[in-house]
Amino acid sequence: MSHVLVTGGAGYVGSALVPRLLQRGHRVRVLDLMLFGPQGLADVRSHPHLEVHVGDLRHAATVAGAVAGVDTVVHLACISNDPSFDLDPALGRSVNFDSFRPLVEAARAAGARRFIFASSSSVYGVKAVEDVHEGMSLEPITDYALYKAKAEEVLREHQSADFTTVAIRPATVCGYSPRQRLDIITNIMTNHAVHHRAIRVFGGAQKRPSIHIDDMVRLYVELVEAEASRIAGKVWNAGHENYTAGQIAEVVRARVGADVRINREPSDDPRSYHISSRRLQQEFGFSFQRAIGDAVDDLKAAFAAGKLPNSLTDARYFNIKTMQALKLT
Repeated sequence: MSHVLVTGGAGYVGSALVPRLLQRGHRVRVLDLMLFGPQGLADVRSHPHLEVHVGDLRHAATVAGAVAGVDTVVHLACISNDPSFDLDPALGRSVNFDSFRPLVEAARAAGARRFIFASSSSVYGVKAVEDVHEGMSLEPITDYALYKAKAEEVLREHQSADFTTVAIRPATVCGYSPRQRLDIITNIMTNHAVHHRAIRVFGGAQKRPSIHIDDMVRLYVELVEAEASRIAGKVWNAGHENYTAGQIAEVVRARVGADVRINREPSDDPRSYHISSRRLQQEFGFSFQRAIGDAVDDLKAAFAAGKLPNSLTDARYFNIKTMQALKLT
């Protein structure tokens, strides 16, 4: 079993990943600034194999303490997605890129042998072809995507026989998590469908590739546990369904209720992404098991169980609101 550092381990994906790693018998250390609070790890906080470091990955001493003794790093921490990044581009660059090389070098110097990086499928920019694969040029159209692409370049420099690196380019994650986000497309639509019985669709033709959070977590676990030779130096897309915004709305309505209205509004958003994950499936043998509809069902169940109180107004579910409240911008 590995000793795994998960940066951003109390975040949307991290808070679902950490319990899974602990279940698999791994020792886990989390480095997280806890901007959204510690509740994402509440169910495992007393686990004997979990260690939580509250700190900023931009601080060298903090990073040195976090990487000491670990053999695997799963790097999730970042200012996540385009709107959050655009609130303060300087902050976004400092977190997503300026701190990246020091983290990789500190991990390697401390004896870590594996580094798994959460990049983004947005690094390709807008492509006209249907199957956007890993061999295509990167043409990011936002700073968030640009610095994800630049971080991949840094990571490639460090791949070696004794330091295995792999970059994953995820689609938009959807579904329920202990640290819930309700500011990403499927989750937004489900929240409004359940509570307003109406969905707003801006544009509708733009594509938003998606991956269920359970599949995202399972992929990271498999990368932690895989033989190094199977993943060394690899870059893989990870997305299951390339639906348009309009199609996602239809899926949500089908799962929530026929009475849900879909209100379409014009949009000047140029972002339209679609990716092929064939290489991940063929080269690594990964299979996607859950779909957008499952994510909607999971969120419906969480709302019904009272797990997401004040879901339309509480800032903790919305990255931008939280960043503004904390005056990070």
